[in-house]
Amino acid sequence: MDPSTYLLQLFLILLFARLLGELAAKKNIPAVLGELTAGILIGPSILGWVQPDFVIKLLADIGIILLLFEVGLETNLYRLFQTGSKPLLVAIGGVVLPFAFGFALSHFVFQMTMVVSLLIGSTLTATSIGITMRILADLKRQSGSESQIILGAAVIDDIIGIILLSVVYEFSKGSGINIGDIGKVSLLIILFLLLAPLAAKIISSAIKRYEKISAVPGLVPTSIVSLILLFSWLAHALDAPELIGGFAAGLALSPHFHSLDHVLNLTKRFSHTVETQMKSIIHLFTPIFFVTVGLSLNLREIDWSSLSLWLLFLSLLVAAILGKLASGFLLFKDKNWVKWSVGLAMIPRGEMGLIFAEVGKNHNIIDSDTYAALILVITATTLLAPFAMRFFYISKKLS
Repeated sequence: MDPSTYLLQLFLILLFARLLGELAAKKNIPAVLGELTAGILIGPSILGWVQPDFVIKLLADIGIILLLFEVGLETNLYRLFQTGSKPLLVAIGGVVLPFAFGFALSHFVFQMTMVVSLLIGSTLTATSIGITMRILADLKRQSGSESQIILGAAVIDDIIGIILLSVVYEFSKGSGINIGDIGKVSLLIILFLLLAPLAAKIISSAIKRYEKISAVPGLVPTSIVSLILLFSWLAHALDAPELIGGFAAGLALSPHFHSLDHVLNLTKRFSHTVETQMKSIIHLFTPIFFVTVGLSLNLREIDWSSLSLWLLFLSLLVAAILGKLASGFLLFKDKNWVKWSVGLAMIPRGEMGLIFAEVGKNHNIIDSDTYAALILVITATTLLAPFAMRFFYISKKLS
């Protein structure tokens, strides 16, 4: 392709992502769904203006990594620990139940392979922290007692989900599945998530000191992006998805993670500087990822008359909703409204579900029809949850 054509395609991607994202947000729909629709509109499904080739997918991969950096950046481990065992209980239920339902349906009912079934089950475990917390903020419940349980459970869900995704990714490259593989991959991921933030803290301390004497502007964003890319490469070297490198870097540089800051002479002000200067870069690249998801979904190639596609979609949708909803009812001693609010808030898959589906598609784990069914499930849960939560809170006079 002529290099100038990429300039036009990037213009179209960014323009339509912004226009449809804004339109969705004004209609109280998550902007991510507007960006996904933008990809469907300008991609091979409808207009055919943009093709998801290597260059576009590379930019989208950077978008995924930066998105996980932002998730890590906003993760408050201390608040998570302060909520006690409730988020852990909800998170375990929110992972085990949807995973079990999704895996059983895929493997035993639809006769899919072990790796595909594992990927589908793992995709259903995701919970969108961003969408969930945005809904609670709109309802003015972000400081409510239930919101801390929801936030903690969503964070744990995503950490477990990343490990599950890494395990499935490892399995997809081999010929078999055994406990040794699970133990090996899980151990590597846990060690990486423990050690990488410590290394990032040390490196960020050097960046902070050098910033004061740097004669060239832009040291912080340049250095942080370089750090994220390095960590992503290290994650790949450990046979894990590159995106956990971004998550580990974000976790280390989070304003909420300061266990070594007194030793390394770091301050919350520096963390906020990183967060502020990285926001514009993150908001530039992450829409490219969501638009690329839409570009990859060629609706013309999908057999919409296929009964099996619709049965898979509807079965997984029920599993996705019931699995998360049931997790709220594991809070046996809490009031019923808390159980319902927690269960409903765990339903939206949003960007995290899209990441799982896209990794499965890019590594040829799932075919086009299965990918389409997953995208439909993710879209449906992301759309239904905000309306269900608003109706619930208003009917209970909690907002």
